[in-house]
Amino acid sequence: MSTTFSTDSTANATPLTLDSALSAQVHVLGDALRSKGWTVSSAESCTGGGVAFAFTSVAGSSDWFNQSWVTYSNDAKRSVLGVTEQTLKEYGAVSKLTVKEMAEGVRRNSGAQLVVTVSGIAGPGGGSEEKPVGTVWFGFLCEEHEVQIKQVFSGNRDEVRQHAISFAITHLVKMLSEN
Repeated sequence: MSTTFSTDSTANATPLTLDSALSAQVHVLGDALRSKGWTVSSAESCTGGGVAFAFTSVAGSSDWFNQSWVTYSNDAKRSVLGVTEQTLKEYGAVSKLTVKEMAEGVRRNSGAQLVVTVSGIAGPGGGSEEKPVGTVWFGFLCEEHEVQIKQVFSGNRDEVRQHAISFAITHLVKMLSEN
């Protein structure tokens, strides 16, 4: 039995899109960043680049979106962003201190004024009593203001990831409006 693969990049292609509410939030974020002359950068784990995808879905986002890293493994978190081995051993990849250190690494590597980091357990496996499936930690930096936020989302893997992407972008907009 043989399998045929098409080299036509449009064969069976499903376009990636954002829902209208999230798209509107990204536009608000982009307009606010552009007006300040700021950039945003991100590092993601469980969302696998979904935040960066949302940013780049907006035409002209190169004016305000700098760069992103998908640091899915602990090795990537350490080697690319400088998360310490001690943090990962003591608190785990899904923790307040991990997303804080990820955010510091993003800032150091990008120089962005606004930073978001995401690390969580999207499921269906990997959860525990202490950190159930749906647990997601976010790290945010807005100039010198920093905050880490834990959320526990319900739903399947795709729903948890979508909730996390939406939360990250909504909170970025909120932070910009407060600063």
